[in-house]
Parts: sequence; structure tokens; C-alpha cells
Amino acid sequence: MVSSRVPVLLSSSSVFPEPTAAAFEMAATVGYDGVEVMVWTDAVSQDAGALQGLSAHYDMPVLSVHAPCLLVTQRVWSPDPWERLHRAAELAETLGAPTVVVHPPFTWQRDYARNFAAGLAKMQTRHPDITFAIENMYPVRMAGRNFVPYVPGWDPTEAGYDAYTLDLSHAAASHTDSLVLADRMGPGLKHVHLGDGTGEGRDEHLVPGRGNQPCAELLQSLAGRGFQGSVALEVSTRKVTSREVREADLRESLAFARQHLAPAASATPAVTRG
Repeated sequence: MVSSRVPVLLSSSSVFPEPTAAAFEMAATVGYDGVEVMVWTDAVSQDAGALQGLSAHYDMPVLSVHAPCLLVTQRVWSPDPWERLHRAAELAETLGAPTVVVHPPFTWQRDYARNFAAGLAKMQTRHPDITFAIENMYPVRMAGRNFVPYVPGWDPTEAGYDAYTLDLSHAAASHTDSLVLADRMGPGLKHVHLGDGTGEGRDEHLVPGRGNQPCAELLQSLAGRGFQGSVALEVSTRKVTSREVREADLRESLAFARQHLAPAASATPAVTRG
């Protein structure tokens, strides 16, 4: 049962390398409001029936689905990115999740990139009850140089879409203040990936409060922005030494989110920068 005005979800990516099923177990144990399913190579993450079973067993609703947009998921379901997005939307509909998180096209996905805006509009027509929220990304550093592997860039607000996912770790990796990025997204801000980063130029997905993004201020500003979506905890715990340490990180993250999404902050006007 959702226990706060803004639901706080646990992304299944936050328990990696444990499997998708472990995300439901830990979300229930720690007390999250629901789960965001990252569709990837774990077969359970692709299986609506299996996910429905986990959701029912742990009493954990799936409230968002992350489409298979990662490098390692380019052949999940299909090599066709439109088919993958369609399947993600079908999965979300089956599970009752209102949001599908989508990355901008990679530079080598030329046809997909060329028709991305028009294709999204068609996809929206096919799935009118789903919000396709385009996520901010970041430049990648290789061989001492930065390059942007996305078209038209890492910042989806430059192209302009109806709905966005704001990822705070990605904001750190792109040396961008997440409050400024939230301002750019405006009323299109529909979903938040809560994490943190130090701005070292890589995607860190730290527990919120352990980096230098204005995580608390961003969460406190959501009510003033008229935010009606959900906040999904997307942190990296792959290097922890035990399940107990992983759960401790997830518990700390949830407490941080709940503290700064508290109803007392609902009268606070939106914080802006720049």
C-alpha cells in the first residue's frame, strides 16, 4: 500500500547483481511503496506472469517499467528498438504501471533516432494510458576525451518531449545541477531516479546524500512543481560485501527520500537555480 503522497519505489537495478526477484523481497522488507522493473537479461524481468506473481506475493506493486535501452539489453525481446519499447509498454499495462522510462537513441541507431519523436507519438497513440518519460543521460569519457553517444544529445530537453525522467546520478555525471535540469523539464517532469554523484564524469548512482547533487532540495521542490509522479531509488550496491549492507544502503536511501518528501515540505515553493 502506498504510504506517501509521492510513492517511493525501489528500482530492481539497485539490488544488482542479485536478481529481479530479490528487489521485490528487499522492497517489502525495507518498506518501499513499490518497485520499478528494469527490463534486462534476467528472464524474470521480461516475464509479466512472473512479475505479477512476485508483486502479489510481496504485496509490492510495479509502478514503473524501465524499457531495455542499455547496451547489454539491445537484443532483449527484439533487436528492433521500437518493438522493445512496445513490449515494455505492454508489460507496463499488464502490471498496472503508469510509467515507462526511455533513454534517448544511441548515435548508431540512425533510423530509430531519425524517427524518434514521430515514433513516440505513434507509440503514445497505441498506449494512451502510459507515460513515456525520456531520461537525461550524460557524456561518456574514453581515452581522455568526452563524447556523447546519444542523439540529439544527453539532455532530452534540448529536443523537447512531453514527459521526462530526471536522473540525479546522470545529472552529476554531466556536471549539471539537477534543480536546473528540473526547471528545464518544467511540467514535463513525471518521474525521478533518485541517486547521487560527485561529478567525476562517470555514472556513480550513490546513495542520496553521499555525493554533491542537491538531492534533498530537489525532493523538497517537487510539491511546488506540481509533481504527480513517483520517485524510484536507483543506486549501485554491486560492490557491497553482504545482503545486510545492501539492505542498509536501501534503508538509508528510503529514509532520505521520505524525510525530504515529507508533507511538511509541501508548502515550500519550488527551489530554482541559475
